[in-house]
Amino acid sequence: MLLERDGALGAVSAAAAAARAGSGRWVLLSAPVAGSGRTALLEEAVRRQTDGGAMQVKRARGVPEEADFPFGLIRQFLSDDEVLPFTGLSGPDEQRLCHMLVTRLGQSAAEQPVLVAVDDLHHADEVSRRWIGYLARRIADLPVLLVITECATPPAVVPFPPSSGTSVVLHPLSESAVGLMAREAGLDHKDTATCVEAGGGNAALVRALVSDLAEGRLSRPLSAPSHSRYRDTIAEWLRRKADPCSRHACLALAVAAEGGFHTDPMLLRRLSGLCASDRSSCERSVRRLGRLLSHPLAREAVLAAAEPGEITALRTRVAELLDESGAPAAAVAAGLLRLDRPGETWMVRALDEAAQDAIRTGHVAESAEYLRHALSGPLDPERRADLTVRLASLELPHNATAAIRRLRSGLELHSDLRERATTATALSAALVARRDTGSALRVLHQAGRAGDAELVQMVQTLGALISSHDNDAWRTAIAGLRALAPTAAPAIEPLVCGLITEYEAGAGLCSAAEAVARVRPRLALPVDPQLRTAWLGSAATLLQWADRLEEAVELTGSCLPATPVPPDLTNAGTQCLLSVRAEAALWAGAFDRVIAENGPLVEATAGQGVRLPHLTAMVAIARYETGGRREAWRTVNLVGPPPGHDSSWEWNEVRYVRALLHAADHDWRAALDDYLACGAGQRAHDFVSPVATPWRSGAAIALVRLGQREAARELAEEEVRHARTWGTARTVGRALRAVAAAVGGKMALCSLTEGAELLRPSPAPVELVETLVDLGAAHLEAGNRRKGREALREAHAVALRLSAPAAENGEPGGATRLLAMVDDALRAAGARKRNSGHTLTPAERRVAELAAGGRTNIQISAALCLTRRTVETHLTNAYRKLRIARRAQLASAMGREEPTADLGTGAGDPGSRGGA
Repeated sequence: MLLERDGALGAVSAAAAAARAGSGRWVLLSAPVAGSGRTALLEEAVRRQTDGGAMQVKRARGVPEEADFPFGLIRQFLSDDEVLPFTGLSGPDEQRLCHMLVTRLGQSAAEQPVLVAVDDLHHADEVSRRWIGYLARRIADLPVLLVITECATPPAVVPFPPSSGTSVVLHPLSESAVGLMAREAGLDHKDTATCVEAGGGNAALVRALVSDLAEGRLSRPLSAPSHSRYRDTIAEWLRRKADPCSRHACLALAVAAEGGFHTDPMLLRRLSGLCASDRSSCERSVRRLGRLLSHPLAREAVLAAAEPGEITALRTRVAELLDESGAPAAAVAAGLLRLDRPGETWMVRALDEAAQDAIRTGHVAESAEYLRHALSGPLDPERRADLTVRLASLELPHNATAAIRRLRSGLELHSDLRERATTATALSAALVARRDTGSALRVLHQAGRAGDAELVQMVQTLGALISSHDNDAWRTAIAGLRALAPTAAPAIEPLVCGLITEYEAGAGLCSAAEAVARVRPRLALPVDPQLRTAWLGSAATLLQWADRLEEAVELTGSCLPATPVPPDLTNAGTQCLLSVRAEAALWAGAFDRVIAENGPLVEATAGQGVRLPHLTAMVAIARYETGGRREAWRTVNLVGPPPGHDSSWEWNEVRYVRALLHAADHDWRAALDDYLACGAGQRAHDFVSPVATPWRSGAAIALVRLGQREAARELAEEEVRHARTWGTARTVGRALRAVAAAVGGKMALCSLTEGAELLRPSPAPVELVETLVDLGAAHLEAGNRRKGREALREAHAVALRLSAPAAENGEPGGATRLLAMVDDALRAAGARKRNSGHTLTPAERRVAELAAGGRTNIQISAALCLTRRTVETHLTNAYRKLRIARRAQLASAMGREEPTADLGTGAGDPGSRGGA
């Protein structure tokens, strides 16, 4: 089937009619690339013009293998008895021979008109091409039709006289023609589109694609080992038919298209220049093939058919040109990744730059891939060690074993003692993340045996930080730091002081005020760069314990990378800062932020050899607070039960969370066991303060539930003593709540009242809500409905404020547990439901309606002749009654009926106090 070739066949028919009438003509059928259907068109023309003996035919075809042999094409016209020389002739002799051959052709045509069909003239030998030109110039007086095909546009092989013939350029098939071929083969719309895009209008390629798709040959990627007509057609042209410039242009385009640069004119022009023989011809080939080679099927077929050395050279050159032109590092590196290895130093530099760019945008896998490839290039030992350590930091969350092996390799490569110490600290942090504290301490001990005094002190101090994950080593390390403190180098002393203060805070030997007084002045001092994150982690920990949450979070922000850059877990200080950021957000009631910032890391490291118990515990508590108790259990189970060989303080956090969740499930015996196990772990660590894990408070409440009030009171009062030593409202208020649960009655009311007064101005909203709920219930039990109502409403307002961010975004989350706790307390107290529209007083409704309509507080004040404070009070009451958290929710809340709580008569359940 010949589509869109009627014009060419018509031109041949007209020329044939003239030739049969005695006026010879030539027709040149040319196309820019192979596979355009020249040969098929020539065969159809020959069939039509020789049908019924109208003309006799003489055929010849140029082949590349005979291009160097004179008269090779002409010899195909002659009978066996006609002899031609096998060597070239001089000018006059060649002229004489050409004249003789044309004369003989004329004699034959006198008997019957002749159609001379010459296919692929561009492959013919030089002498034969000259004879074809000679014939064309003398054809007008002969009954001869000369039909030639040639792969060139415009015609460039032989000059033909325009007076005796015509040239027909065969254009690519249109989309409609390709679509017709595809539909006749039964292809669907998707496969038809593939034929249009990957065929490029080339008749041979389109036919091959149609056949392959009809037979299902292209069901798998073309790059996989397979055979197809399409691939074979491209390979045949590339290996046997393409001229050097076209071949080079084709390969260059395929390589450029790999990186999406097939439309970059500057790049393609410079790639075209690699073909020194004919630059202009190569540029024309680039323009012709550009669209076709942008399709992956064509590109992969070309790359599969090329010689490996050709592709490697071009890929190298493309990457080099991109690098020289200032292209993005990722674009350069993408090409370098296709090389077996980067063979030059500039390639390593480009891969390194791409890795840094990728990590800044959070593309960890891409960054790691660039670094792995860079490490296969030419590198000096120090540079190799640096890249190895950086790669290990990326691999650690996903493959602890591989990361630790790389860090050990990097440690062996470094010759500089300080660099060795730096790598040793990274290796020790990675080992701690894998819960192998013993190996971590041995690595640091070995690294600290050499170097100047300050280097030895630095390693010793970092070793003390690592020692916090082992009870016995921690005590020994603190003793060593106390001895070091008087002589510690100025750049090391802040961390020495910070770690000693952490120990004393946990051991109940100093107050929050004393800890802050030690930390704050030292924050302005210069610190050894190797210790900066560790020092800030220690300082942030103490500030967090002291309830200076904003200051603590500010310190974490100065070192922790912003999203989406991942944290470096090969830095022990970073691990500490992550814990502080998460726990500070948890203490502030920002539960959704805890999950968003830390949940992905906890999930990604699970099962990969890295366990982050403290961070996992924080995420689990946050999920519990947002109402996802099942999700909380799943999260805490990611790290498994605390192993017996690991005495890290982090596992005490896990025990505490497990106890909390057991209590939420009302499994008070299991909760008590985990609380007591947490306490045993803390005491073994010399940590008696309730600042980190208030296990005594939890255990006391569990004991109350189990009917053991005396034991509960003993634990709660011990908690109060330690809490008052530390002196923050959070620890004291929390402990007083436990005492109230243990003692009950008027003493409970006194403890809860004191706790609420302490907690109201503090940044401890969770503890405040819990205490207010218990206080409201205690007042109700004592018969004071008004004070009970006020306490519960206050608790409800605080819980709503904590849920405001989630409500503003229209997302679930927020303080779901606390809100449910307040609701349960209201129901237990005999609350009755009323429609929200009727609970608003007339004044509150007027103010709320104006606010919902977009009026500001000042405008409402002026409109209703009220003070601004009165307007704010009415709005606050309206928010509470409508159970909303922000102004933007007023309109929808006013338009619907939503139940809200009010206290009726009835006594509360004293057993609800202290519940989880």
